[in-house]
Amino acid sequence: MSTKKQSFIAKLLHTNGLQHAGYLTVAKTRAKALKAFSYVVSIRRPMLFVGETSCEELCDMLINEGSTNVFIVTDAVLNELSIPAKVTDYLESKHISYHVYDGITPDPTFEVVEEGLQKSIDTKCDAIIAIGGGSVIDAAKMIAMSQGNNCKPQQLIGLFKAKKPSMPLYCVPTTAGTGSEATLGAVVSDDKTHQKALSIDPKMVPLAAAIDPTIMQGMPAHITADTGIDVLTHALESWMSANASVETDYYAASAVKSVMHNLPVVYEDGSNLKAREQMGVAAHYGGIAFNKAGLGYVHAIAHQLGAYYGIPHGRANAIVLPYVLDVNRKACQKRLAELAKKTGMVKDEQTANSDAKIAEHLIAEVRKLIATLNINPIVKGMQSSDFESIAKAAAKEVRDTYAVPIYLSKSEIKDLLTKIKQASEDCTNKDKSNDKAA
Repeated sequence: MSTKKQSFIAKLLHTNGLQHAGYLTVAKTRAKALKAFSYVVSIRRPMLFVGETSCEELCDMLINEGSTNVFIVTDAVLNELSIPAKVTDYLESKHISYHVYDGITPDPTFEVVEEGLQKSIDTKCDAIIAIGGGSVIDAAKMIAMSQGNNCKPQQLIGLFKAKKPSMPLYCVPTTAGTGSEATLGAVVSDDKTHQKALSIDPKMVPLAAAIDPTIMQGMPAHITADTGIDVLTHALESWMSANASVETDYYAASAVKSVMHNLPVVYEDGSNLKAREQMGVAAHYGGIAFNKAGLGYVHAIAHQLGAYYGIPHGRANAIVLPYVLDVNRKACQKRLAELAKKTGMVKDEQTANSDAKIAEHLIAEVRKLIATLNINPIVKGMQSSDFESIAKAAAKEVRDTYAVPIYLSKSEIKDLLTKIKQASEDCTNKDKSNDKAA
């Protein structure tokens, strides 16, 4: 894409250029800019290897591309569990040098990324492999982009900041959740304020990814549940987006169908490699879908619940998702009915029902799945006094980033938060009553 087009879209998406307009005008203008972005920017897709030999195939690709000294980015827990060994043992067998950096933390900060960047430079690595979840992959993206552009990671925050290609980057996701191995963005947190900063650039998309079910099989059931609902949320929000297209619909619907079928299976039996593999592909498809269609209020509110109350991202999505689906139901009932039919959520005799009824059935199925996964809807420490700030931040995230089917006022977001708080308190009181009875 030409520098002129990049500059035009960046201006449309920049806050200051639109700060005097009304909220809805701003939001809709940004949505149009995001749609233009998705059409004019070429976003490559990683080469995808799937199955029990996928890590070896990914390494063979890296070797064939000429890499001889690999920087492995992971976290300390995965390293202690010897998860990277499947990759490092194979590299050793092929006489390829490697260096492991396991300093990545959840919600990695600039300091963490800079430390990894310096180690990669010092060891003169010529390719990077990320082995981990979303935090590890995001950090590896920033390290690869910074090294490729000979700059600090802070200089890459924003849109289209990279002038040169990223260092060759390859990914081995260890969770079926974020789909970060397929996306053009990375999130880094400020070291002092812990506010999240986003870098978006097509150059950031990894060259290849390996979906290896044997690496995912040891994931605990509760993390399987949380990350799986993250996949479902990506797909549902992409499907409901005003920027959805035939392409994004294909990937979103495929991901929804796979999650509804495979997530309960891997939750009950983490050793089911076929279902693990399918969930890994679903996560990848979800990433492809929201790369172009975007997300919505579930993520915007979940991000705030995570920041304020320390709730893991996938679990926060699970708590918020049913409420946002209810809010979106009228605006999206035809689309949700179409999705329910495409993904087999309704039986043949139900397809003659009204769109409203079928959409209601889909939402009920999502609630049923969340209940099956025993995801606790309790948000500890939720305070009504936080709602103004949470609503303001969530509204800004949607306005600045997403093309949602319906825009909510701060008051409507606060009403939704009140419902979540009430449900949380009801669940807590119920648990206390059950404990006394026992």
